[in-house]
Amino acid sequence: MVRLTRGTRRWFEILIERGLFLCAATSVLVTAGIIAVLAFETLAFLREVPITEFLFGTEWTPLYSEKRFGVLPLVSGTALVSGIAMLVALPAGLLSAIYLSEYAPSGVRRIVKPVLEILAGVPTVVYGYFALLFVTPLLQKFIPGMAGFNALGPGIVILPLVSSLSEDALHAVPNGLREGAFALGATRMQTALRVVVPAAFSGISASFILAVSRAIGETMIVVVAAGLQPRLTANPLVPVETMTAFIVQVSMGDTPAGTIEYRTIFAVGMLLFLMTFALNLVSNWLRRRFREEYA
Repeated sequence: MVRLTRGTRRWFEILIERGLFLCAATSVLVTAGIIAVLAFETLAFLREVPITEFLFGTEWTPLYSEKRFGVLPLVSGTALVSGIAMLVALPAGLLSAIYLSEYAPSGVRRIVKPVLEILAGVPTVVYGYFALLFVTPLLQKFIPGMAGFNALGPGIVILPLVSSLSEDALHAVPNGLREGAFALGATRMQTALRVVVPAAFSGISASFILAVSRAIGETMIVVVAAGLQPRLTANPLVPVETMTAFIVQVSMGDTPAGTIEYRTIFAVGMLLFLMTFALNLVSNWLRRRFREEYA
C-alpha cells in the first residue's frame, strides 16, 4: 500500500476541490449561456412583434403567408394536455405511493417500486406511439367523434414520477409517528391519511409541482400523438399543438436561421422556461414552508 506524504495529500485534496468546483461552475455557465441565448433571440423577436400581440393574440400562424404571432393557442394546448395528465397522474400517483409506503409488504415494495422507476427510462417517443396506436383507438370505441390526433390520448399516457417521489417522502416519515397513532387507537387508513400524508406534505407537494413541470415540458409524446394544429380550445378530443411540439416542428431544418419565423422558437422557449422556472420556485417554497424536522 502506497502511503502519501502530508504535502502530497494536500495537493491531491486541492486538485479534487478544483475539479469539483469546475464541475459546478460548468453547470452554472451552461445554464447562464442557455438563458443568454434565449434572452438575446427573444428580444430580437420582440423588436418585430409587439409583446402584447405575442402574449394575448389568439392566432398562431408564423409559418403561413399571413403571419399571426399570438401564442395563446400553444399555451392552451400545453395547459390542456398537462391538465389531463395531472388529473390522471396525481391521484393515481398519490394512491400508489400510499399503498407502497403503508400497505404493501416489503417484498412487494422492493419489486414494484423499481418497476415504477423503470418507466422513467422508457423513451417518451414510445409513449407517443403507444398513445397514437393503442390508447386513441381504444378511446374512439367509447367516444366515436374523437379525432385520430387529440389531447386526451397523450395526456393520459404522460406519466410523471409522482408515485416514486411521493413514496420517498412518505417512507421518510419516522415510524414513531405511526406507532404513536396506532397506540392512540387509529386504524391503518387513519394513520396514513391523517398522520403520514400531512407529515410528508412538503415532499408530496414538491413532487406534484415537479410533475406538472415535466408534463408542461413533455415533447415527443405530444409531437407524435397530439397533432400539430395550433388551436385555442378546451376540447380534448381535437388536435392541438403544444409549445414544445412547435419548437420541434420549426427546428426540423426547413426554416431559415435568423428569420422572424426561426426566432419564434426562442420566444416560445423563453416563455416555457419562465413557466417551468416559476413552478420550480413554488416547489422549493412549499418544501421549505411545510418541511417537517424530527429529532
